[in-house]
Amino acid sequence: MRFITTIFWLCLAPLFASAAEIPVGVTKTIGLAGENAAEIRQAWEKCPAEQRSGMEFLLTHMPSRDATALNADYLLENTNLAYQARAKMPWGKDIPEEIFFNDVLPYATLDESRDDWRADFFRRFSAIVGEASTASEALDKINAAIEKELGVQYNTKRRAPNQGPAESMKLTMASCSGLSILLADALRSVCIPCRIVGTAMWTTKEGNHNWNEVWLPEHKSWKFTEYNPDPKGLDHGWLVADAARAIPGSVAHGVYATSWKKTSHHFPMVWNFEDTSVPSEDVTQRYITLGADSIPKPGQCELRIDAVATQADGSKQRRAIAVEVRQFDVVVAKGTTPSATADMNQFLTIPVPQGVRYQVVAVEKNTAQPQESQSIALTAEDKSLRVSLNIAP
Repeated sequence: MRFITTIFWLCLAPLFASAAEIPVGVTKTIGLAGENAAEIRQAWEKCPAEQRSGMEFLLTHMPSRDATALNADYLLENTNLAYQARAKMPWGKDIPEEIFFNDVLPYATLDESRDDWRADFFRRFSAIVGEASTASEALDKINAAIEKELGVQYNTKRRAPNQGPAESMKLTMASCSGLSILLADALRSVCIPCRIVGTAMWTTKEGNHNWNEVWLPEHKSWKFTEYNPDPKGLDHGWLVADAARAIPGSVAHGVYATSWKKTSHHFPMVWNFEDTSVPSEDVTQRYITLGADSIPKPGQCELRIDAVATQADGSKQRRAIAVEVRQFDVVVAKGTTPSATADMNQFLTIPVPQGVRYQVVAVEKNTAQPQESQSIALTAEDKSLRVSLNIAP
C-alpha cells in the first residue's frame, strides 16, 4: 500500500510543480499588480498547458496599468479565443509563434479601453472570411466589408482619438487611430497578424497619422494597409510620399510600428505624448525606401488639393470632385479630391514644375453653379502649395 501511495504522489508532483513555477516575467508583473495580484496569478495558474507560453508572453509584457486592472477571466478568454482562431483558420499554422504572440494574441494595440471585442469580432469576421483559404484572401474580404459591418467612418467629431472598439461602434465615428484599432482587432480575431504604424508629425505638413501593417504567410513580411485601403492593394496609398520624408530616430518625425514585446523605442501617441508605455519598432527606413519614387523631383512643386462646401449651418465639409490642373488650355494633370470621410491629412497631390502659372479647375457637372477654379502662380522656390476649392453644397 505504501508503494502505491508513493507512486500516486510521484505522478501528481509535476502538476503541482508546473502550477508553482511562475516565470520570472510573470512574477514581476504580479509584483506590479498591487491589489490585483491575485487576478494575474490566477490567469497564469488557470491557463491550459498548451496556452502557457502565450500567456507567459502576454503577462510578461503587459503594461503596468493593465496589471493593476484586468481580471483573470478577461485574460483567459482572450488567450483561449486567440488560440482557437489560430487552430480554425487555414493560415494559422503558418504564422510563426513569435508573430502570433506579438501581433495576434494581445487584447489591445495602443492605450484604448480594454473591451471584450474578440468573441464578437470572431463571430462577425469569420463569417465574412467564409471559405477563404489564404490570409491574403481573408484580408481582402475584411478590408472590403469592415466599414459596412461595423458602421464606423472617419470623422473629426469623434469623442477621442484613442477610442476603443465599443465606443467607436456606438458613436459610428472614429479618428485614424480609432479606425486602425478596429482593423487591427478585426484581423487579429481571425489570426491575421496586425499592428498599428504611425507618425506623430509629418515633415511635409501639419498633423499626425496612424495606419496598419499586416504580416501574411504569402509575403513573410510586413505590408501596410488602412481601414479604407487603396484600390491598388498593399503598400499603396496617399501616405507613401509623405512617409518617405520621415526622419529615422526622431520621435516626432519618424515612423513607428507598435509592439507588445518591450523594445528600446516607444510608440508616440499625440493625444498623450508623455506616455511611453506602448513599445514600438522604428520602421522609418522601410517607408523611405518604399516611397522614394513618389517624392517630387527637384524643380517640382507638390500641389495639395481638396474641395470644401459650406453647409447651411456654416460648417465646412470636404467633397470628392473631379479636378483638372491646366496650363492655359492644356490639361497637365487630373484627379479626384478626398471625400468627407477621408483623413484630413489626405489630399489630391499633383507634382508640377515650379515657376509656372496654373489653373486648378473643378469639372464637376453642375448646371446650377459655375465651375470653381483658382489661378496659382508658382515661384521657383515653391515646394508645396495647398489649394482648397470652395464648392457649392
